[in-house]
Amino acid sequence: MRKPLLVSLLFAVSLLCSVSQDYGQGGRPVPPGVREADKESNAPVEPPTNPKQKVEDPARLKQEAEELAKLSAAIPSQVDLLTRGQFPKDLADQLKRIEKLAKHLRSEISP
Repeated sequence: MRKPLLVSLLFAVSLLCSVSQDYGQGGRPVPPGVREADKESNAPVEPPTNPKQKVEDPARLKQEAEELAKLSAAIPSQVDLLTRGQFPKDLADQLKRIEKLAKHLRSEISP
């Protein structure tokens, strides 16, 4: 009677030991090749080199910036006319031109 109990107890202990070795490092067995892939993916990477953008034409950019400043300075007085019920006919065109100049300048200076 003692022998079958001892054998079943040893079997249960050996089973628990084998399971704990498989799941001891995080709860799941790791498939082959995953550790190597993790090492490669965590390897330091050289930062990308940013090619220096050359400015298209500094004189043209300055002229566009001055035009943008001139157009934007006129907007508050035209908005005042709107509050009085008068609609300046070129307000929409000026706002479109401001938007176009701003986008162009931004694209020229942004990396």
